Amino acid sequence: MKTISSVVEEYIKKKPFLQSALAQGIINLTSLSRIVKPEIEHELGKDIRNGAIVMALKRLSDDLEFRATHKILKVLKNIGEITVRSSLTDYTFLASDKILVHQAKLLEEINNNQDVFYTSSRGVNEINIVISNVMDKTVERLFKDEKCTQKAEELSSITVKLPAENVSVPGIYYFIFQRLAWEGIVLYEVISTTNEFTILVNDAQVDMAFKTIKDLKAL
Repeated sequence: MKTISSVVEEYIKKKPFLQSALAQGIINLTSLSRIVKPEIEHELGKDIRNGAIVMALKRLSDDLEFRATHKILKVLKNIGEITVRSSLTDYTFLASDKILVHQAKLLEEINNNQDVFYTSSRGVNEINIVISNVMDKTVERLFKDEKCTQKAEELSSITVKLPAENVSVPGIYYFIFQRLAWEGIVLYEVISTTNEFTILVNDAQVDMAFKTIKDLKAL
């Protein structure tokens, strides 16, 4: 049997940003109840008082706050080293039969310069390369026969080391990226390994992105 609480919870679960706002206590429950009331009434097939919806939201927000504080925030407080690299270029090439050969040649040249930042990822149809802009001419020479669908310059990377328990706690990446989105920070790329992730942002936004991530340790 459906109850007001169960229907309200199901509604909120479908709204990730709303769920986070409730967990952080930054939303007016009375105003929210008026907004969601028509859908809750439709789902239950009867009229519902605003006060009943407010109480359901209050119980849900307390539960969400506990879950977020007890699990996600515990991991975020243990964020490790945060490394920033600037002067990067982001290339996207369509996948081809020979592109891995060209990539191997690029790695040979990078081995001669250990200060160069380099990372790459491959999807089904395209390959992405992020590299220090001092290697731009090398990339363009080696990949001259490949189809470049995007080249973005004046970018910076932020690499974050996460504690090992990040793989067993759901919502870590969502929580971090949600905070970045609230600050209006555009992510050009996201590259991750088991206990690290790297984001690529415009040079103009790197300071704000760094501060946003660093401030998560103090929540």
